[in-house]
Amino acid sequence: MESIAPHPDSDYRRLQLLLQGGRPHAVRSWAAGYLAAVLTGDRQAYAVRHPLGFVCFPVFREDGHGVCLHVWTAGVDASSTTSAIHAHSWDLVSTVLYGEVGNEVVEIDAGGVAPTHRLYEIHSGRDGDQVRGTDRMVSYRRRSREFFRRGDVYDLPHGVFHVSEVGGEAATVALGRDRHGRPDLSLAPPHVHDHRVHRTVRTPEETRRVAGLVLARLRDDATADREAR
Repeated sequence: MESIAPHPDSDYRRLQLLLQGGRPHAVRSWAAGYLAAVLTGDRQAYAVRHPLGFVCFPVFREDGHGVCLHVWTAGVDASSTTSAIHAHSWDLVSTVLYGEVGNEVVEIDAGGVAPTHRLYEIHSGRDGDQVRGTDRMVSYRRRSREFFRRGDVYDLPHGVFHVSEVGGEAATVALGRDRHGRPDLSLAPPHVHDHRVHRTVRTPEETRRVAGLVLARLRDDATADREAR
């Protein structure tokens, strides 16, 4: 089933038009405005600590479309109970606000002689993720590896297995379109049992602290851009 088109005034639609128009710099301005509104309380936000090692600001979710601001910063380490190798149920388009984000795409081999991992389905809900093992035993190999920097825009279709590589401070804005009925997927050692993972919602103080860090970096970068002209 196809998702319904988002409202023309939604954050998703605005950002989609900016990226389609080749204006990632305008996305940075939007992000600065959003974070400033979080700090003043004009926009309600509770950042979530993701098991893969970043903080997520869930900006918008409606009719199978979503916008998230992802932040990699000190003190937020990965705590995945499966592995870093995963595939989304969303078609994603992301742009880097600052820092460097690596994307290693891996190819799954379901017919290998010596499989190393089991395929797990990740069923997400409001209170966390239900991790369920399947009967599929697989191995994998690297297919490609790319690094994206400030202003770069990159696509990641649903079902593509990959590992995100971020070595320092970084932030992205990601637009997602849900592929209804498809779970997220991950690889893990075969002995991992089915279990539930609870994502940690940051306190209002922690949310504002991270928002302030990102906003300060965006403003510093904007000042440096103006001075370089």
